[in-house]
Amino acid sequence: MLLATLAIIAGFVLLIWSAERFVEGAAVSAHYAGMPPLLIGMLVVGFGTSLPEILVSTMAAFDGNSALALGNALGSNIVNITLILGVTALIAPIAVHSTIVRTELPILLAITLVIGVMLWNFTISFYEALLLIAGFLLLIGWTVWRGMRTKEDTLAIDMDAELTQQTLSLKKAIMWLVIGLALLVVSSRILVWGAVEIAQQLGVSDLIIGLTIVALGTSLPELAASIIAARKGEHDIAVGNVVGSNIFNSLAVIGIAGAIEPIRDITEEVFWRDWMVMLAVTVLLLLVSMRFGKTREINRAEGGLLFICYVSYTCLLIYAAR
Repeated sequence: MLLATLAIIAGFVLLIWSAERFVEGAAVSAHYAGMPPLLIGMLVVGFGTSLPEILVSTMAAFDGNSALALGNALGSNIVNITLILGVTALIAPIAVHSTIVRTELPILLAITLVIGVMLWNFTISFYEALLLIAGFLLLIGWTVWRGMRTKEDTLAIDMDAELTQQTLSLKKAIMWLVIGLALLVVSSRILVWGAVEIAQQLGVSDLIIGLTIVALGTSLPELAASIIAARKGEHDIAVGNVVGSNIFNSLAVIGIAGAIEPIRDITEEVFWRDWMVMLAVTVLLLLVSMRFGKTREINRAEGGLLFICYVSYTCLLIYAAR
């Protein structure tokens, strides 16, 4: 038990540090390569902050722990909206200006509904996983096309301001990109081993471990990025991180894990509890971010509501694990 606990702690610390190095190296390298700031914010940063979930779920699927992979994806989406945006809005209200972000929110809701349809028969088959991966690739293509056509967007302005503050040379950026990716793989392997060991010793399901400990740990890069962005006034990066990460989690994380090992024997609680909560908080985020009128922001009261949702859901999971 002690060794497994130390493995989880070490895995989290290494995961967070390597994810930051990878995102920084990837963003600066893309900037040197001439990629528009908007695409860097939507693709490079969004994909980079979701890489921990992707690698952890991939490792879990290779080990035959598909429930841990699914729990990580669903749990991370819930944590991203309730805890990350909740805490960020409590620190500083988050203004939502970007038309790109407002466009992606309905897409996230549609993808969430598709996941629900797939979970209806308590199985995600190999072909359904391929469908999710295909949707992910199509979305990447659409994002690139839209990003190239969009000239002015507040997300692009925020990202450009962030990139201009970077002092890394191209050589160092590539070095951190490679080192960050390698350490992400290693830390993901350590984390999955520790989580599975603790689940087995405590008699708790892999799903619950994935929904709680692993989901929280893999979402820490998004939490750090969103809080830093909000404190700098880069609000669209804060919201964009969460929306982009949730889309990647739903399509790439579940898709890749299901393609490696079809996710079978999904319990009823996954649909009626976990997916329903994910749907509810996604709808709530859509409502608070797209209210009619000139001002669109997630204020402190709404941030508090999101945080209460996180605490309530976590308590529900702890009760279920008893």
